[in-house]
Amino acid sequence: MYKIELSLQYICISIFYLFQIGFIIQLYYTLIIHQKLSAYPIRDKVITENQLPLSVIICARNEERNLVKNLPLVLEQEYINYEVVVVNDCSSDGSEQVLRQLSLQYPHLKVLTIEEHNRYKHGKKFAVTLGIKAAKNELLLFTDADCWPAGKQWLRIMSSNFIAGTQIVLGYSPYQKLSGFINNLIRFETFFTALNYLSFALSGQPYMGVGRNLAYTKSLFFKGKGFASHMHILSGDDDLFVNQNATHSNTVIEIHPDAQVWSEPKNSFKNYFKQKLRHQGAGRMYKNAHKLTLTLQAGSAIVFYTGLIILIICDVQLLFILGLYFFRLVTQLVIYFKIFKKLNCFDLLWWFPALDFIYYFYMLALSIITIFKKNIEWK
Repeated sequence: MYKIELSLQYICISIFYLFQIGFIIQLYYTLIIHQKLSAYPIRDKVITENQLPLSVIICARNEERNLVKNLPLVLEQEYINYEVVVVNDCSSDGSEQVLRQLSLQYPHLKVLTIEEHNRYKHGKKFAVTLGIKAAKNELLLFTDADCWPAGKQWLRIMSSNFIAGTQIVLGYSPYQKLSGFINNLIRFETFFTALNYLSFALSGQPYMGVGRNLAYTKSLFFKGKGFASHMHILSGDDDLFVNQNATHSNTVIEIHPDAQVWSEPKNSFKNYFKQKLRHQGAGRMYKNAHKLTLTLQAGSAIVFYTGLIILIICDVQLLFILGLYFFRLVTQLVIYFKIFKKLNCFDLLWWFPALDFIYYFYMLALSIITIFKKNIEWK
């Protein structure tokens, strides 16, 4: 019995120290990395004397409803010289008819159609590659059919960043606010993903972007051989491309409210889970330094929360560990206060303590399931 009690004591001591290590690592990410985005100034007025020729690329599969609703908002931007390339990827609904009608109304709309092949099955990267090859301009801006720009200045603001060697512009795409817990979880996951990739980019360590609002040059795409190194991975037309090609000197961010692109969130946990499974596999192809950094961030949070629960149950240094928990929480709320505003999800600030806890364990479960999950499809 004495040996068992001694072993339990050693375990509790080990957990106590691991909890403190997790706390320190978490503070580093908040105070050093995320602080960059909190302090980042949003331009009050964007002035562009020269509007560079631009190609917007959208890949759509069975998106008839979204094309009717959202595509005109892209086609009616206040921008002088641009085209919109829509790749109709094996759609079986009325997308072809919708695009044909819109082409008559908007001469700057270019439509490519990919027919279904019985033997050859392809993912989104094939459609994106065709869209890039068909684009006539050097500057490429990407979004999805289920997205809509916040206003008519989206192209102007995003393109204004292509100066002084910039080759990649990381935009931001929030999800629409609806009712229910699933919507809060989706928007929080989107917030935290953006918090990370935007903050790391400002720290000179860009590692990903989101294809709902992402711009880069055509020459960079072909210089890096497109998606050749990760064509076998279903997802990653956005984040893996950025991970492979972004540097501290060629990448900038843009989070101006008028340059944000809104998206319609999934309406059920099943659909959201399927979407996240599709995206999750790309992380295995990140550069080792990025994988280590992100693993350390998530792992320290898991250790921190797991240690907190165990130490509370075991009644070990209760006031001390609760003090560290609330110190971390208050620090995060102070740093994230401005960021929640900038990223158009300020209402989630009040849900932060619960959502932060749920988020890490949800992503852990998702990562484990991804290892064994097979036959994931784009659509």
